[in-house]
Amino acid sequence: MRDALQLPVVDLSSPDRFSTADSIRQACIEHGFFYLVNHGVDEELVKKVFEQSSNFFSLPVEDKMKLVQRNYRGYVGLNTLKLDPSSAKADSREGFYIGPLADDLNQWPLEEDLPSWRSTMETYFHKLLSVGTKLLSLIALSLELDEDFFEKLGALNDPLAIIGLLYYPGDLDSSGEEIYGASAHSDYGMITLLMTDGVPGLQICREKTQKPQVWEDVPSMSGAFIVNIGDVMERWTNCLFRSAMHRVLPPGQERYSVAFFANPNKDCLIECFESCCSESCPPRFPPIKYLDFMQERLRVSFDL
Repeated sequence: MRDALQLPVVDLSSPDRFSTADSIRQACIEHGFFYLVNHGVDEELVKKVFEQSSNFFSLPVEDKMKLVQRNYRGYVGLNTLKLDPSSAKADSREGFYIGPLADDLNQWPLEEDLPSWRSTMETYFHKLLSVGTKLLSLIALSLELDEDFFEKLGALNDPLAIIGLLYYPGDLDSSGEEIYGASAHSDYGMITLLMTDGVPGLQICREKTQKPQVWEDVPSMSGAFIVNIGDVMERWTNCLFRSAMHRVLPPGQERYSVAFFANPNKDCLIECFESCCSESCPPRFPPIKYLDFMQERLRVSFDL
């Protein structure tokens, strides 16, 4: 029996920043997930991003393979990635990943093949980076830190932010083995902002260590981002904020989503915040640079 979860709703435009920060704190402690509304991302831009994503995934496979991922950018084919290394089969989804716009590592479809594709994604990248920065200032307040804490920390100085365009086909092989659109995993950055097309499938497990695991459905909310805490934030907060496990079940119909992974700068040190540890609650994790942490997680997911 699967339960549907009613996540907290956070209003990014609220003038009462401290009340909003308190709501975020409660959501991050109890769920690790929340909805973000009044975020300022134009509905028309979101619609264009989903249209352009569909245009790309509709291309013949040989055209998509011309942009096959290098340096974790570009196209990832069906059954290529396994987010849960213990899963029997690779994940039944396709993806396309776009990273920081200034480093020349991104791969782009040709303008004549997909007009306005690149400009649409670049506009979305900048917009989501702005939303993520605003949200992180509220998260800092929720941890009783200065609003510009993450900027002073250097986390937002050339952040390794990533857009993930995700496509789940509707006609999956339903043999005896368990198949997942995305197998159980937690994200490894600071926060993730997810927009979906409304097709269900996303589930979260709030208690990672509990056996048997309890999975709850996350309904989409029209126009809202589904935000979740990543492993970096969990490490920084000494597990005060939870990086909840989540997965996507085969939807039974085509499903598109767009994830924005707000990851810190590659040299940013991930070590417990002073406000989140004490003599009776010492840091649970050793300090690590974000780049080292990320590369190990990617190595496991891509089975390199």
